[in-house]
Amino acid sequence: MALIGRLFVVFFAFLLACFAAGAIVVVAVLYPEFSDLDAREIDPSAIHVVLGFGFIFISGFALLPALIVVLITEAFSIRGVLTYAVGGAIVGAACYLGLTPFDTQTMQFDGIVRRHLEIMTGAGIVAGIVYWMIAGRRAGAWREPPRPLRPPPPLPSQSRPQP
Repeated sequence: MALIGRLFVVFFAFLLACFAAGAIVVVAVLYPEFSDLDAREIDPSAIHVVLGFGFIFISGFALLPALIVVLITEAFSIRGVLTYAVGGAIVGAACYLGLTPFDTQTMQFDGIVRRHLEIMTGAGIVAGIVYWMIAGRRAGAWREPPRPLRPPPPLPSQSRPQP
């Protein structure tokens, strides 16, 4: 029963981590547009649509690598924040490199944009920290036996007649 509850917590934490990473990616990619002094006011509904697509994009590509990190940390009860930050950085970089063409002749990625790689890695770090705050601090706790209940207080003694 504890495992089923843990799966819901992991799923919820993954969704919020993906939302945070998607927001980071959208803001970082749109930042040059925001910094332009001639920029007019941005339509809030357009930002919501872009954030939604960022969330879907991040959650779709990050699912399998993030699942591997979650399985490892749950299996070994790893609860350190640095582990989740590094795991998020690796997942973010893997998501970006998974979309970059790879030349098998030279064994190199073609067309890597350093700024985009940094954005995805940073978004992965933020997502890892968000996941840690929600679910990572209790990784592997579902396997621990429940704490025994304290014994109830003693019943009050019966009144004894005095001789």
